Amino acid sequence: MSIISPDSRLRIIVTGLIAQYPLGGVAWDYLQYLLGLSSLGHEVYYFEDTGQWPYNPHEGGVSAGCEYNVQYLSGIMDSFGFSDRWAYKFTWEAQWFGLSEVKRQEIVGTADVLINVSGSLVCPSDYRAVKKLVYIDSDPVFTQVKLARGQQDFRRLIDCHDIHFSFGETLSGIVPSMGYNWIPTRQPVAMGEWENEYSHQGVFTTVMNWSSYKPVTYNGLVYGQKDIELMKFIDLPQLVSPYILELAINAGKVTRTPKDRLVRHGWKLVDPDKVCPDYKAYRSYIMTSMAEWSVAKNGYVQGLSGWFSCRSACYLAAGRPAVLQDTGFSKILPVGDGLLSFTTQEEAVQAIDEVNSNYSRHRVAAREIASAYFDAKLVLARLLNQVFSRVGTSDCSKLD
Repeated sequence: MSIISPDSRLRIIVTGLIAQYPLGGVAWDYLQYLLGLSSLGHEVYYFEDTGQWPYNPHEGGVSAGCEYNVQYLSGIMDSFGFSDRWAYKFTWEAQWFGLSEVKRQEIVGTADVLINVSGSLVCPSDYRAVKKLVYIDSDPVFTQVKLARGQQDFRRLIDCHDIHFSFGETLSGIVPSMGYNWIPTRQPVAMGEWENEYSHQGVFTTVMNWSSYKPVTYNGLVYGQKDIELMKFIDLPQLVSPYILELAINAGKVTRTPKDRLVRHGWKLVDPDKVCPDYKAYRSYIMTSMAEWSVAKNGYVQGLSGWFSCRSACYLAAGRPAVLQDTGFSKILPVGDGLLSFTTQEEAVQAIDEVNSNYSRHRVAAREIASAYFDAKLVLARLLNQVFSRVGTSDCSKLD
């Protein structure tokens, strides 16, 4: 039953990290919320207020200013019809770009919903005038472990929201809920942006970070990054030859990516800064791939979280099969055609061979799965109905 009338037009703010990290597929993580909500007929705005100094890939790190980042964000907003619906705050002297101060305050004071994707807002209490503050946990297991480890500043940020969603659709009992009602949700995909007429290059690809941040420990278990999981499959290229497995992989933020060792074991490595430096090239990279093969963060696997990446959903939407390490998603998504899961190296070999043997069937099935399970219209209509069907409580009193 729909709580929101089809004729309802909500004023919605979406937050994110598009300007903060003007790289590859980051923009799609947030842009598809804007596109999906707009397609449902809502009045949608994008706010970026992270409290962080932005990253500039041309400077190789944290930028001294924000000119490049603002220009990147402005270009994306213009391209997708949001030229007058965005605001970006640069932490130096609290400078705002985009919407005027008057318009921005008017929007905050009258908005029906703010969707804080990835918890990117530095201070949600500044937006408490919005009727409903929604938290999207895009990093399940790690989010819950932070809370369990007693990170009170993080808990206060979470508590400032009325409703809490998580990409951890099947969080296991080893992951503490910490008293929160984590409502399952998943990445929305604007299906029209991924209609694919490209021919593929016959290569299984993925885009990945070797290590995004340090492992965390809770109750004697260590929750790590993709580096831990990929090393379990280091011999895979030799086992599936002549099929090619390509990694668009960075140098590693915490531990150095062992590129020479990976190459010796048959992996083809490419630089993501060259093959998919921005949101357009990222989309082209996915569309010209034959399929995806990827592991997940060790924490997602250990916590049996059901996490499923925006990247993999985009492969499916582009009609590219995905062969993915199972995080528990096989319990909630159809696997076998278009989407194939594995837990062992033997299963990974079988899945790659199956995709190559019956590619046409898997290509069609991939797009069908994306349409049925990740279509932004379906995902976000359900999310909004859940927001307005629940009585949420928040506590921003300790954030002032």
